[in-house]
Amino acid sequence: MPPEMQRVQSTTSTAAGRGRVSRRRTAIFLAADALAWVGGFTVAGWARYEQGLTIGQAVNAVLLGGAAAVLHVGVSALRRVHSGRQPLGTIDEVRGLAGTTCTTAAVILITLLTLDDRPIPASSPVIGGALALLLMLTFRLLHRHRRDRAMRPDARSAIPVLLFGLGEAGQGLVRAMLSDPKGRYLPVGALDDDPDKRDLRIAGVPVLGGRHHLVDAIRRTGATTVIFAVANADATLIREIREATLRAGAAFKILPPVRELVDHRISVSDVRDVHVSDLLGRRQVVGDLTLDDNGLTGRRVLVTGAGGSIGSELCRQIMRANPAELMMLDRDESALHSLQMSLTGRALLDGPELILADLRDDEGVRRIMRQRRPEIVFHAAALKHLTLLERHPGEAVKTNVWGTLAVLDACRDVARFVNISTDKAADPISVLGYSKRITEMLTAHAAATCPGTFLSVRFGNVLSSRGSVVTAFQRQIEAGQPVTVTHPEVTRYLMTVQEAVHLVLQAASIGGDGEALVLEMGEPVRIDELARRMVAQAASQVPIVYTGLRPGEKLHEALLGRGEKDHRPLHPLISHVTVPVLDPLEVGGLDPFDEPAKVIDQLARLCGSLPGPLPEPRTGVPLAR
Repeated sequence: MPPEMQRVQSTTSTAAGRGRVSRRRTAIFLAADALAWVGGFTVAGWARYEQGLTIGQAVNAVLLGGAAAVLHVGVSALRRVHSGRQPLGTIDEVRGLAGTTCTTAAVILITLLTLDDRPIPASSPVIGGALALLLMLTFRLLHRHRRDRAMRPDARSAIPVLLFGLGEAGQGLVRAMLSDPKGRYLPVGALDDDPDKRDLRIAGVPVLGGRHHLVDAIRRTGATTVIFAVANADATLIREIREATLRAGAAFKILPPVRELVDHRISVSDVRDVHVSDLLGRRQVVGDLTLDDNGLTGRRVLVTGAGGSIGSELCRQIMRANPAELMMLDRDESALHSLQMSLTGRALLDGPELILADLRDDEGVRRIMRQRRPEIVFHAAALKHLTLLERHPGEAVKTNVWGTLAVLDACRDVARFVNISTDKAADPISVLGYSKRITEMLTAHAAATCPGTFLSVRFGNVLSSRGSVVTAFQRQIEAGQPVTVTHPEVTRYLMTVQEAVHLVLQAASIGGDGEALVLEMGEPVRIDELARRMVAQAASQVPIVYTGLRPGEKLHEALLGRGEKDHRPLHPLISHVTVPVLDPLEVGGLDPFDEPAKVIDQLARLCGSLPGPLPEPRTGVPLAR
């Protein structure tokens, strides 16, 4: 027999088997409901006659109970036609069952009241119906209990786990675990600091106390893993529970914050190992956003630098908003390949959504914008490695400054343009900071001369992005090499890539023309402390070596520059900063091939960081034509 026919036959056999099981279950429930009606009427008559029920009266009760059962089936059928069928054992089914029982009892009661010679007392339908409903609900409860027990993971193979946190996220996780018979986790208890949850049971899982009962609960339940399930918890609490868990000899897992789970229901697969971002002493400050409210749905959107850490996450978030078209531009073909694979699970590189282009090719950028006509542009492409740009400032001129000019010039007619900047643009002292500050000023100039909305968004270091400090530390630890920290007191503002993208999308919605939006990122993180936490998590310990601050690096970053006011008119966590305008003609005098020190000096003067005359304009620069 051909394989296709075998598959069809197998599918048909499976469907037939399910049909037989469904019919058998329906027959069992019909029989149980009939017995409930007969039993209810019999007990009602027996109670009415004070245990003195005659054979004739008993027969009448049985016959009326049978008639009620038949009527019950008819009423159920009518209800199913109008309201549909509800799953067995659910609240909806209980509600429908109660309505059907009341209707059946009412019909029989009205019928009895019209008779002069009643075969059973008029009280029988009322009492009998109540007893029948109780029996039917009991039978369904037993069925539900049996089914739930069958869905639990096998205690012989599943890992016994203790949950810390039994809020909505924790309760959802408990139910997800108990509904997967092949699941790897079996909840045996829970802990919660809320005193109102003491002695509570969720799906049979008991709350055994608060954080101070952790070690005792692990010993009592035999749990080998603790899953932290407190939504948006403070990092201090995460560290405290993790350290206590590890001291007790159990493994520690975590349920991601709610902001990472907004697009799907909580499942067991969401449980993961703790990340360094979970242990940082800072709170997550960007709330969940509804992307449909950001004006992306049904719009043509283009992202430059789409293959980078920020660009790729932007693409993922924008895709959820159902744009009319998402265009992803990058000069790195391998990055585009990885991006398409992450978005669609395939990477044939044959779709029009991928655009291979270099921002230094200003004519090519103009041609792309004319042909594709995006309505919203997120400009994430840039060179970002501070130390490397200090040695090669001309590259920052060609990509960060002139590349942004090329994009701005080509985007004169877009509805909204969002330039992605960095906190290093606030009082800059590095080539990276100078170049990104200039892009903010050029974007402000475009806002003053173009019909659309042009703005910038400024944020700090992104955790675990390519080339970030976390990634560097991880590689050093994995290789058994010393972890290099520039200075024991150096601090940086750190944020997750989700936070960064949320800010960018928020900016696209609320930012004003020419502004720079700055996120309130909480307290800065000591990089030395971050390194020590990562080393403590590692399997093998490595030393920490201090290398000293490099040229262009600050000991402490600032979010706002001198003279910039902290103005938050629309969101309590987002500052709106006024950015001075820089005419594109003034960057025409930059010579990327000049001596590095001279290029840096010219960049600083353009930013206003150094006094003195600006470089003489040169020809052939985008927007200077």
